[in-house]
Amino acid sequence: MTTTDDTIRDLLLKTRRIAVVGASDRPDRPSHGVFGFLLARGYDATPVNPTLPGKAIHGRPVAASLAEAAPLDMVDIFRRSAEAGAVVDEAIALGAKSVWLQLGVVDQAAAERARAAGLVVVMDRCPAIEWRRLNLPARIVP
Repeated sequence: MTTTDDTIRDLLLKTRRIAVVGASDRPDRPSHGVFGFLLARGYDATPVNPTLPGKAIHGRPVAASLAEAAPLDMVDIFRRSAEAGAVVDEAIALGAKSVWLQLGVVDQAAAERARAAGLVVVMDRCPAIEWRRLNLPARIVP
């Protein structure tokens, strides 16, 4: 199932609270840059990485688990495709409204489970790239 531009636009403009699973404190990692991009757009974003508890990324404290980041609207997943399904299942259980699987992250079965649970699913895309491609406003209104 393909996610439409209208769905992506609506999701990016209406979402407020995002957990970024797999966020890195290394500036050379894509997850580090995307996390900063989301903060700059006014999102209430929480980095999630079990190897970095007690640290901060872009000034935000790192949560060791997705449950620590709840409540949330969107879960942005920077994990290998083979690991994404477990994160999607946890997002469903925690009541997330959407899951966003980053570029190269594809798990059709997990996407179907999320859709069946009523979540919006974006897969194999990046919110920073989509924001620019759709020419969305410079900042969202918090």
